Amino acid sequence: MIKPKSLKSLSIFFPCYNESENLDSMIGQSVQIGEDYGIDYEVVVVDDGSRDNSAQKVKAWSNKNPRVRLVQHEKNRGYGAALRTGFENVRKELVFLTDGDNQFHLDEIDKLFSKIDSCDAVVGFRLSRQDMPHRRLNGFLWTQLNKLLFGLKVRDVDCAFKLFRRRCLEGLTLESDQLLIHAEILARLRKKGFSIEEIGVSHYPRTAGKATATKPSAIFKTFGELFRLYWKIK
Repeated sequence: MIKPKSLKSLSIFFPCYNESENLDSMIGQSVQIGEDYGIDYEVVVVDDGSRDNSAQKVKAWSNKNPRVRLVQHEKNRGYGAALRTGFENVRKELVFLTDGDNQFHLDEIDKLFSKIDSCDAVVGFRLSRQDMPHRRLNGFLWTQLNKLLFGLKVRDVDCAFKLFRRRCLEGLTLESDQLLIHAEILARLRKKGFSIEEIGVSHYPRTAGKATATKPSAIFKTFGELFRLYWKIK
């Protein structure tokens, strides 16, 4: 177990949209991390207008453990909007972002901890992405496009396994409501001169629920956001 000097308190947060079947595992792993490291921690789940019983499941956990908090959108606003809400609601010194689809083992946060004392943010890259071939291809091309437009030197822009020092997030204005959010975070951090390191993490197949952030309407909106952000940052 690696416990960096900067690990005084930890926020773990993730968005969910109709991820009821994955929530017990996700919240359970998050709580276990906080308890194992013996630190001041919180687990924040952003429910993006789910139509299943996701919100009720988070509330049940909150009743047992007040360190677990639910933040709710009344209606579905998009993946990026859910992440922005998460960033607005976390309170601890280190902020760990992941997804609610249970495709990572959260105990690999140890890998991010191994680097955070020497930088402002650590981003994961999926060592062997366990998604359908077309999603892997789309992810590769998307990363290359964002590297070209924003000068990002990362291997996997959208990997939802990231750790930040809270100080680099304060005052960071984020606008994306869709999938561009990961590239926007990194591009804005880079523009402000913050240091970013990366490390490989394991990725696992989705076993429950359904991916919705990559539906055609969301992708169309994402490209609109991409070109608006490019002109703003450049």
